[in-house]
Amino acid sequence: MKMRHVRAIAVAAVAVVALTGARGSGGGGCDNSSSGSSGGSSSSGGSDHNDNGSSSGGSLPGGSSADKAIRDVTIDECKYDQATKKLVARITVKNDGSMDYDYNVTMKFKGAAGGSVLPATAIKAGIAVAAGASASAEVSTPYIGTGDGSEYTECEVTRASRF
Repeated sequence: MKMRHVRAIAVAAVAVVALTGARGSGGGGCDNSSSGSSGGSSSSGGSDHNDNGSSSGGSLPGGSSADKAIRDVTIDECKYDQATKKLVARITVKNDGSMDYDYNVTMKFKGAAGGSVLPATAIKAGIAVAAGASASAEVSTPYIGTGDGSEYTECEVTRASRF
């Protein structure tokens, strides 16, 4: 397998976060609760709803600027915020470079595979991160359903850019 394909698979694997997965590892839910831990995995199990999901960008060599930007983004928490009626992802963007960057991040909130939930997309533009620093941001989109948001089981960073 060519290195380019391995890199693409690795980037895709670290960008996906299960909202209701791996409770012991800090998997999280898109529910009305707040974060109780951090970390992340996308396997399932448990029934605690006070967790969050995370994805680490890692540091893979080479790649495009978009690949590097997406690896700078870590998902700290994904949830449904009952007070604001929004699907919310809290992220941290870490800039290990020697230049200041502004980041644009696109998140997708999805339901279970094979389900009928339409994906919801949220975009956060202009996240300013100084060289060698980190910045936290909240990426959200209105929830258009009539339930409690529990049909959204996964969130992922689908696009990131820096300039």
